[in-house]
Amino acid sequence: MKRNTGTYREIVAPGESYKAFIPAPLPPQPGIQLSHELLQLSNDAALALGRLDGISGILPEMSIFLYFYIRKEALMSAQIEGTQSSLSELLLFEENPGNKAPSEDIIEVSNYIAAINYGIERLQSFPLSLRFIRELHGKMLASGRGSRKEPGEFRRSQNWIGGTRPGNANYVPPPAAELMKCMGELELFMQSKHDSVLIKAALIHAQFESIHPFLDGNGRIGRLLITLFLMASGATTQPVLYLSLYLKANRARYYELLQEVRIHGDWEAWIRFFLRGVQEVALSGISTASRLLEIAREDAEILKSQGRRSGSLLRLHSVLQRFPLTSARQLCDETLLSLPTVNNSLEVLCSLNIIGEHSGQLRNRMFRYDRYIDTISEGTEPL
Repeated sequence: MKRNTGTYREIVAPGESYKAFIPAPLPPQPGIQLSHELLQLSNDAALALGRLDGISGILPEMSIFLYFYIRKEALMSAQIEGTQSSLSELLLFEENPGNKAPSEDIIEVSNYIAAINYGIERLQSFPLSLRFIRELHGKMLASGRGSRKEPGEFRRSQNWIGGTRPGNANYVPPPAAELMKCMGELELFMQSKHDSVLIKAALIHAQFESIHPFLDGNGRIGRLLITLFLMASGATTQPVLYLSLYLKANRARYYELLQEVRIHGDWEAWIRFFLRGVQEVALSGISTASRLLEIAREDAEILKSQGRRSGSLLRLHSVLQRFPLTSARQLCDETLLSLPTVNNSLEVLCSLNIIGEHSGQLRNRMFRYDRYIDTISEGTEPL
């Protein structure tokens, strides 16, 4: 089946010429071939996503799960772009933002979290649109490395992927003169009706990455758009689906399939890959939530057997589920227990190997709920 994928335009620049790709507008023509396999994948992915979105029914505090889920996604998405931060480093920075100057990597991750939270809030009163996307970009590149790359503005010059210049690049997106036409067509498609929300999300993400409308941050914005589009479409009520861990683990295949769409119009292979990712990530999120519950239950049972001191230990344990990297002072503030009581309880929790002291300092010590953070952190090791 021959499909119109778009056109290559010859660009003559000083010292070289290159071909920039202008993708055909969505939906693909001819349309997606909905084989039995593709329909089954779509149904399975939607079912898993629905189960993930419904985990609030088993979690005592959904906000805690989302707090860490969002931070895990921020790390994964930034790592795909080359940062080397860890979840513990991020939590430590958020706990003591004025303790020392943050690294550029931490600033990038922190900006991503700000963009996620802004986007979730903005959806309550504003449609997913080009203005919305520009606002997200402005938040994501507000400071740090990307702050000089025109935050919140579509590019007015040529960019490229791979190589040192357009002439030796792996891929050259549309010229700046074609950018607004391409993005306008994408906006129309985002706001149109489609039989499958998940398939539509796959199409939007691939098209956005092909257009590459910003000088920097395209990958992060493109991945975040998946989550926000699913919320805007009503497929999820919570910001629960983040594909960066899946894309990090399958980076080569991800880039290969995007290029196959551009060259051969093989949307079906890309959609299969995308749907498998949705299902895998959703099931992983459900598993993580269940394991966190089990860890909390097991540790609570241990603390209940500690006699008269079990009351204060359980109060600290409840706070540790919300602040798994914390200080004695924060625990005092959250539990309203005295500092001596908190310090004594921390010693007991350390002796039971429920928490560990990881700062190595005599003052302003930081305590880590080890199994809890280790479970949330799975897959977030820097590339």
